[in-house]
Amino acid sequence: MPIDGPLRNTSVSLGAGEFFQLLRDRKPRTRADLIAITGQSRSTIATRIDALMSTGLIGPAGTAGSTGGRRPATFAFQPGARAVLAVDLGATHARLAVTDLASTVVAATDAPLSIAAGPDVVLPWVVRAGRELLDAAGRDVDDLAALGIGLPGPVEHSTGRPINPPIMPGWDDVDVPGLLGAELGVDVLVDNDVNIMALGEHRAAWPQVSDLLLVKVSTGIGAGIIADGALRRGAQGAAGDIGHMVVPGADHVPCRCGNTGCLEAVASGQAVAAALSAQGLEAADSADVVALVRSKGLAASQAVRQAGRDIGGVLASCVSMLNPSVIVIGGIVADAGEHLIAGIREAVYRRSLPLATQHLRIVTSRARVGAGVLGASAMAIDHVLSPAAIDALAA
Repeated sequence: MPIDGPLRNTSVSLGAGEFFQLLRDRKPRTRADLIAITGQSRSTIATRIDALMSTGLIGPAGTAGSTGGRRPATFAFQPGARAVLAVDLGATHARLAVTDLASTVVAATDAPLSIAAGPDVVLPWVVRAGRELLDAAGRDVDDLAALGIGLPGPVEHSTGRPINPPIMPGWDDVDVPGLLGAELGVDVLVDNDVNIMALGEHRAAWPQVSDLLLVKVSTGIGAGIIADGALRRGAQGAAGDIGHMVVPGADHVPCRCGNTGCLEAVASGQAVAAALSAQGLEAADSADVVALVRSKGLAASQAVRQAGRDIGGVLASCVSMLNPSVIVIGGIVADAGEHLIAGIREAVYRRSLPLATQHLRIVTSRARVGAGVLGASAMAIDHVLSPAAIDALAA
């Protein structure tokens, strides 16, 4: 992310990477502006500008107003210099987008795809679909700077490998970055799908909010945590796994993780679908639940609202622990209208302390289905445009 606020009178010379962060806001600046901001000498500024212009990441941006002589030239970040491929894989879907280096979507596509088909099927499909999408965006694979991908299961972020993912048979410890990187020739960043949703929602819709919790309610339930403005993954990348927190009174309900009474086993879209199916309604998955609610089905509406209460009961504990200012509800079940979010609000506001909920907002996702690819793009871009990466590129 760009450096917040100016660096004035810096005594240590900024490297190309740190200097570039000043320009990521895309605001055109003159050499004099950059000298005033950094306190660096004119020769140092000229050297940094030349190095960054050689990478194509910054370029001329017209001229500034004249103060009596020739109009000074300005320079700005050129996000179109390279492209990023962003991939959001769910249990039964795939969404891909080509973005520029500011996460502006240039081309996008989605398709049904079962993650249970395994890496030997899914990863080659991602490569083929990614190449086709780059072509549709008018970009070549050589223009690709990085790939960001979200997977619907636990991921060790440092290695990009899935770790015992419950709904991803055959994926445990698969070298996803190595396999995709070998095909596309770029660095590959991998994370849990809910984490990239949280990152995308934060960057796209709530950039001024420092503490945010995104909850995905779909085939499963999970949360992504933004604290102090940054995504928090935990020691092994398992932070936010609220789907396997215990719901009081549900000890008899088995969960696919092997335990009983988990929130996911009680309140996920799949759990609600199973409950409605037991009542004789046609509900095989989350999409069917949403369709039943939209058709004014009373039983479905009541079941979704109760699921919201169960989720809200768990979130009340999260509110006490993390004290977010915004809770964003995403995932397909969030499309069931106000029933889900009303149940969540009811439980959170009833069970949390007034101080923690005084300014708390509980809302549905603004980025909606695009949150995942926007987050995958942001994750890849943060890697590509990090100070260390820019230093290496400029060198």
